[in-house]
Amino acid sequence: MTADQHRKTVLVVDDTPDNLSLMSGLLRDEYKVKLANSGDKALKAVQGDSPPDLILLDIMMPGMSGYEVCAALKADPKTRAIPVIFLTAMSAPEDEQKGLELGAVDYVTKPISPSLFLARVRNHLAMRAQAQELERWTQELEARVASGVAEVERLNRLRRFFSPAVADLLLTASADDTLKPRKREIVVVFLDLRGYTAFTEAQGPDVVIQVLGEFHAAMGELIMACGGTLERFAGDGLMIFFNDPIEIADPDSTAVDMALRMQRRFRDLQALWETRGYSLAMGIGMARGVATIGPIGYEGRRDYGAIGSVTNLAARLCGEAQGGQILVSDNIAERAAGDFWFNPLQPVTLKGFGQPVPIAEAEGPAD
Repeated sequence: MTADQHRKTVLVVDDTPDNLSLMSGLLRDEYKVKLANSGDKALKAVQGDSPPDLILLDIMMPGMSGYEVCAALKADPKTRAIPVIFLTAMSAPEDEQKGLELGAVDYVTKPISPSLFLARVRNHLAMRAQAQELERWTQELEARVASGVAEVERLNRLRRFFSPAVADLLLTASADDTLKPRKREIVVVFLDLRGYTAFTEAQGPDVVIQVLGEFHAAMGELIMACGGTLERFAGDGLMIFFNDPIEIADPDSTAVDMALRMQRRFRDLQALWETRGYSLAMGIGMARGVATIGPIGYEGRRDYGAIGSVTNLAARLCGEAQGGQILVSDNIAERAAGDFWFNPLQPVTLKGFGQPVPIAEAEGPAD
């Protein structure tokens, strides 16, 4: 950029040729000068991609007065910020007051003192530059705030499915790569309420929503604490899985520990609900196996889910579990036997499975 391109532009508006010549002579050593001999021409001169940085405006002109020009400039969002200095022979206090009320930054009466006049021009151009810089900083700050809000929204979306630690990790990594469809061995946990259908038929919607809220809050706290991935809520049921999107060292024992803690927490809820006359219990089923994992849905509404026989098995075991029971597939019982005590049960025949399935009941920590 040349030195001339760095120079500020001053538009001088006056219907008297001598005044235009005088102002041009004073200003041209420091500034690029544009001249207009009427209000109409002044308004045309400020349009376009290179508006002036400051306007020196006479008041008494044929056609549009300086006051009218200033009012038009301040009414247009594109020109509102351009500083206007009235340069006029009208010296009455009420004339100056009117000019400043219209939005002018200064009011200079003729005849002028050249050195004082140039100092005022410099000051107003400097203030204009500061205002432009402040506006730029404000826009950058707004952009950063908007970006921060978007990041918070993204984090909140991730927290719908993942523990806070996993969500934070996904935000620092490439979530798109991390969440690509893939196969992985996971532990799937299903839980739902026993007696729920009768409860919903007997109680009003406000009571049902309140109880579900208490149930989801209590179970959700434990899911987050144990690092589980919440796949979905389904009314009175929840599906959680472990070992994805972040692999963990011992998903079997982690899942069993969560389930045992859930049943203990649920007993507290049962005691509370019994005082209100509600009778509910919870069954839990879990299985280990390979699933296809990734985004499920359509553009604008996607969930992160797991698909495969392991999810069906966990759901079927949950359906078999009595209130207070935790039924697990035999491969989980084998892997977590060092940490927890399991009671082997007779294999069960489950819908969708050709052979009886070996299972066990998780009953507590190992001695």
